[in-house]
Amino acid sequence: MSIAFDKPSLWQRIWPLLAGFDLLLLLAVLLLAGGGLLAMYSSGFDHGTRFADHGRNMLIAAGILFLAAQVPPQRLMNLAPPLYALGVALLVAVALFGITKKGATRWINVGVVIQPSELLKLATPLMLAWWFHRREGRARALDFAVAFALLAIPVGLIMKQPDLGTALLVVAAGLAVIFFAGLPWKIVLPPLLLGALGVAVLIAYEPQLCADGVDWRVLHEYQRQRICTLMDPTRDPLGRGFHTLQGMIAIGSGGWWGKGFMQGTQTHLEFIPERTTDFIFAAFSEEFGLVGNLALIAGFCFLILRGLMIAAEAPTLFARLLAAALTTIFFAYAFVNMGMVSGMLPVVGVPLPFISYGGTAMVTLGLALGMLMSIARSKRTMKV
Repeated sequence: MSIAFDKPSLWQRIWPLLAGFDLLLLLAVLLLAGGGLLAMYSSGFDHGTRFADHGRNMLIAAGILFLAAQVPPQRLMNLAPPLYALGVALLVAVALFGITKKGATRWINVGVVIQPSELLKLATPLMLAWWFHRREGRARALDFAVAFALLAIPVGLIMKQPDLGTALLVVAAGLAVIFFAGLPWKIVLPPLLLGALGVAVLIAYEPQLCADGVDWRVLHEYQRQRICTLMDPTRDPLGRGFHTLQGMIAIGSGGWWGKGFMQGTQTHLEFIPERTTDFIFAAFSEEFGLVGNLALIAGFCFLILRGLMIAAEAPTLFARLLAAALTTIFFAYAFVNMGMVSGMLPVVGVPLPFISYGGTAMVTLGLALGMLMSIARSKRTMKV
């Protein structure tokens, strides 16, 4: 007597891989990606295959998201120390043997040319979450000191390249882990007050501090110029202040409803520099106006709130800290990019998530989303 078994259909085999995906998080990403494709089609109209390449990068990121979502948080935790060690070793190699482009040494050839600092955006919060998970319920002052040292090592190496934008993102993700691990407010408040005091001094003495020939010592000259340009972009309207001024003009000219899709004059007459990468928010603002901007900001807020909810419901301390850090990365990307384009923050090389052109950043974001999906899936699996 033989027993016949029905062969499962393709859908029946695929469904277990898709089950547990956070649909609200996925919806937020799809809406933002759709806005990114619209903005790229218009702003990249004369960049050859840039729109097609942007779509290809999104598909690659989606594949990475899907694969990363299959990796359980426990395995991610086991990968944390080796990934962090590899990232730091590559940063040291960059400092010794790196490739220099436009005055910055950020790349290294390991058969292919890579930018190791991108790895540290995720490896650093992974390592810090691993560190505090191992000390759950017994973290002391020395443990927080070690955590700050683990954060300072990659940040210092990245600043040396120099790459202020990436360093800011690594700092944001790392500090999120340290803060949510229980860092006391008496340690948090003094740096915040000192920072506020520094801003006040800069505003009060801006003409003297930004005069030609003044050396700030702790910053590179180009970083000092970026801060001074933020304070007064009209100081050099055709040079250092050009990016900021043109971004502000494009945002203001969009008005309430924008000039319409493919109708942006600042964009299509090529006044907006880097209009497909760092300054694509200016091009988006010109064509879709304040209403479009509010919709875009609402999409990012929805993504961030959903990420924080996933963090709050995560089953382990490691998963909670990692989810909070990953969510902070998305917030930092969006906040810094929109802030610099609108003239509220210094100009740094930080793209707008899912909107700006860039393969490396898209892959990093896809991997971060995959980790967040993995944490959401682990929560659902434990409930089942």
